[in-house]
Amino acid sequence: MAALGELSKLRSKAGRPTRSPSERNDGKAAVFFLAPWFVGLGLIVAGPLVASLYLSFTDYDLLSDPNVIGLDNYVRMFNDPRLIQALFVTFSYVFISVPLQLGAALGLALVLDKGLRGLSLYRSVYYLPSLLGSSVAIAILWRQIFGTNGLVNQVLEWFNGVQPLIQIGTQGWVSHPDYALGTLMILNVWTFGSPMIIFLAGLRQIPEMYYEAASIDGASKIRQFRSITIPMLTPIIFFNLVLQVINAFQTFTQAYIVSNGTGGPVDSTLFYTLYLYQQGFANLNMGYASAMAWLLLIIVAAMTALNFFASRYWVFYND
Repeated sequence: MAALGELSKLRSKAGRPTRSPSERNDGKAAVFFLAPWFVGLGLIVAGPLVASLYLSFTDYDLLSDPNVIGLDNYVRMFNDPRLIQALFVTFSYVFISVPLQLGAALGLALVLDKGLRGLSLYRSVYYLPSLLGSSVAIAILWRQIFGTNGLVNQVLEWFNGVQPLIQIGTQGWVSHPDYALGTLMILNVWTFGSPMIIFLAGLRQIPEMYYEAASIDGASKIRQFRSITIPMLTPIIFFNLVLQVINAFQTFTQAYIVSNGTGGPVDSTLFYTLYLYQQGFANLNMGYASAMAWLLLIIVAAMTALNFFASRYWVFYND
């Protein structure tokens, strides 16, 4: 019987990989080092995410206990004209500024790819706006530059015929409803450093033999750019596109500083995140703000999914 028992134990262990003591210790070490990340994921990401989902079904003013009201916050969104305006402003910002930003980043990456002297210095200088572009200091500087007596108006005073258009001395660009959003788009285009560095790395990975073969066949530089550079860069373009679209939907600081937190003039800079902030912390409608946050999550997820779906028709992975 003892022999049969030992035989059954051996059969039950058959096929199981044996782990050495060092491998078991490695597993324990991995769990130990990953534990802070999992704690942060639960406390900083998962916990607030679940809490905001619950609050989106409540009437909550931050001062009293939440009162469950079902889908009223989501129904209210369809009848909120300022939310519709915020969506219009945000989508306009994303669809105009992101392509311009990527175009500027790619153009400058092509210039830097020519092997300029002091390339590391140029990369650092051009990358700097990406680090500072979303800061409060740059937003304040931008408001001053495009203000009534700002640098832009002072330069345009030198040109006759421009003065009546922008009303120099009476109104600045950031205080005009037709131009305020455009100034923020320019600011976003100016922060092209991060995608530019990624484009530059992608350009360095394109084999030179492709260009040599194209030159032998008589292809011009423009034809080489269209037939070699762009197709080989499509994975990098797609990567930058997804990241910059997500970042653009989350823009907040620039609009808040330039408009003094109002989204003006005439709600022309009322970004979705700014309106969410107003509802949650200015009007103390945290339940409605939570519902807005989940709508933004759905919009960003839908845009990302759409980009991934469309990528199968234009992204070339060379496989």
